[in-house]
Amino acid sequence: MTATSKSGATQAVDVVIMAAGKGTRMKSKLPKVLHRLAGRALLQHVVDTAAALSARRVVVITGHGAIEVEAALAHSTGAGAGFDMKFVRQEPQLGTGHAVQQAVPALPDDGVVVVLSGDVPLTRPETLAQLIAASGGDKLALLTIDFADPAGYGRIVRQGPRPAAGADVRPVLSIVEHKDASAEQRAITEVYSGIMAVPVARLKPWLARLDNKNAQGEYYLTDVVKFAVADGVGVVAHKIDDALQVAGINSPVQLAQLERAYQLQQANVLMEQGVRLADPARFDLRGELECAQDVEIDVNCVFEGQVSLGEGVKIGANCVIANASIGAGTVIHPYTHIEGGKLGAKDQVEIGAGALIGPFARLRPGARLGEQVHIGNFVEVKNATLAAGAKANHLAYLGDSSVGERVNFGAGSITANYDGANKHKTVIEADVHIGSNCVLVAPVTIGQGGTVGGGSTVTKDTAPGALTVARAKQVSIANWKRPQKK
Repeated sequence: MTATSKSGATQAVDVVIMAAGKGTRMKSKLPKVLHRLAGRALLQHVVDTAAALSARRVVVITGHGAIEVEAALAHSTGAGAGFDMKFVRQEPQLGTGHAVQQAVPALPDDGVVVVLSGDVPLTRPETLAQLIAASGGDKLALLTIDFADPAGYGRIVRQGPRPAAGADVRPVLSIVEHKDASAEQRAITEVYSGIMAVPVARLKPWLARLDNKNAQGEYYLTDVVKFAVADGVGVVAHKIDDALQVAGINSPVQLAQLERAYQLQQANVLMEQGVRLADPARFDLRGELECAQDVEIDVNCVFEGQVSLGEGVKIGANCVIANASIGAGTVIHPYTHIEGGKLGAKDQVEIGAGALIGPFARLRPGARLGEQVHIGNFVEVKNATLAAGAKANHLAYLGDSSVGERVNFGAGSITANYDGANKHKTVIEADVHIGSNCVLVAPVTIGQGGTVGGGSTVTKDTAPGALTVARAKQVSIANWKRPQKK
């Protein structure tokens, strides 16, 4: 997006993300910003927000675990990212102001910069768009919020007494960090979220004036407020009331709390759209979930990647579903695991209307099931297509296979698709019956309407309509004695 200045000129928006901290309280070797919320790294949430703003450039400030952090964002760089991404190092870490100083060489003077934190994952793009608009291309705009317990946060000091009612439009005079605040200032409940929007041309000279004469001995980014006031530049606050948008992560406890709050938020959105969740407190969405009318989801289900559920789909308890398209009226019984590739790719999982899947079934990448297909308990399907009405109800494996309409695949039967070096395909034509405990050694074709007797190992193609039995002749030895221990 672009910002519009008072003169009417448009300015590009650049984003700086502070991601250099060690995160000591996480008690983990993993850099704090790479811990996951809703299936994505905290930092990835922030980068995605920058992308949603149509940022011209994203500058990520790294420090602790810099190599890991930069590698984790490798997929966000390049022509497909939609923005220019730069990495700068903050070594050593001497405060937030010092961090943003490292980004100065990467910021063009003609833009408005939005400063974000890599451990604050849930700020909404529309909130940042409002903050940028408040900046107007010539002011310093701060994102603020009122907290009943503001301990640890920088307080927003405004000019004059707070109005008894209505919006607080008093100009901002300064931000005072908690450790430097007086008793009177600590009583202020409006705090700075750590997010600001400011013209780069204004910000750069203010950063050059920072010092570390404070209780922390650090270079505070918040000190730019007093410089703006001294220079006669307007400082405005855009106050919100949604604490999730400014919640930062400093410990596993906070991460878990934010995860549950976010998941409940997502659950409520789905229920408002008509989805029936058995218990919204036991629901996890770690990607995108699209639901048609009358979808029902039982407890402890996890959805990852991109999942679409057709009208009347029912998902049983304790299912994990990733990257799948599930047709109308399908029932996914409990404890089913579906793990497809990305939608639109050749290894996506597709399930036709009216299918019955599970319980305890596993559909792997490339599983494509037609209408009314039945996949039962302890059946695994990988890179295989099953046409309408095909059934594999018990204890079976179908890999690299093409299965025709109305095929019945018996309990304990498998397609042996791997020869130790290469994968091979099995073709089972329409109306075939495969008995129990059969092995179909690929490459092999079972002709239409054929039957394979239970216990057979089939290594050659079979003719349509044929009965194929491929097992050793039964031999019984009368009065046989088992070996005895010596």
